[in-house]
Amino acid sequence: MKNQLPLTALAISLLFLVACSTVQTTAPGAIGVDRKQQMLVSEEQVERGAAQAYSQEMEKARSAGKLDADRALTSRVRNIAHRLIPPTGTFRQDAPRWNWEVHTLETDELNAYCMPGGKIMVYSGLAKKLNLSDAELAAVIGHEMGHALREHSRERISRAYAQQLALAGVAAVTGAGQQTLDLANMVGSVTFQLPHSREQETEADEIGLELMARAGYDPHSAVSVWQKMMSAAQGGTPEFLSTHPSPQSRIANLQELVPKVLPLYKGGRS
Repeated sequence: MKNQLPLTALAISLLFLVACSTVQTTAPGAIGVDRKQQMLVSEEQVERGAAQAYSQEMEKARSAGKLDADRALTSRVRNIAHRLIPPTGTFRQDAPRWNWEVHTLETDELNAYCMPGGKIMVYSGLAKKLNLSDAELAAVIGHEMGHALREHSRERISRAYAQQLALAGVAAVTGAGQQTLDLANMVGSVTFQLPHSREQETEADEIGLELMARAGYDPHSAVSVWQKMMSAAQGGTPEFLSTHPSPQSRIANLQELVPKVLPLYKGGRS
């Protein structure tokens, strides 16, 4: 009898892990992103949590008078994002029909994000302090879109949830484990606190590079924006770099891939 509860907890945890599905979230595109992912929570669950977390962030920004405070920048960012949205269909047929939202946050921080389902926020400091061109902004926004297209938040939440189930099986049996699936908090955590893995960052870089090329933005700008990031890092690590490791290897990888997407850019301009 002493071992019955732990064994039951372990059995439930194993059932959850077995239910974890292997998915191909995106088509490979010309760039060739084809890694399969293990998911423990549904896309719909994560998108609901993301919508709630994004709404909370917008309300805080609105209350502070920082949401879309620079109308010219907001219009510029939205125009760039709207050019990038149609090419998302290359990776996911449903993506152009997502309920995309694009906003800016007035702050000196150098950061941007795209939550699941297409909830985009660009920090004004990123554009203004680095004096980014439209093509460079497209590289950053396309990168963040890449995270959403590949459902990286869902993947990271699935990993975290699996670890919690393995470590706290008894809590799952007693019902306390229900708290582990507070998706709004988990989406917020993976968006604002926890860094992406190296493979996720590489995938977002590569998808973003193809998106910007297909949208008619010079893919060389994906290299220059990271060079500007590295220069900014000399005076302290920007928030964007603190959660996006290895800028040197990222630049080298992008430089190698630019020739692969350059025909898409040139073809789109002709």
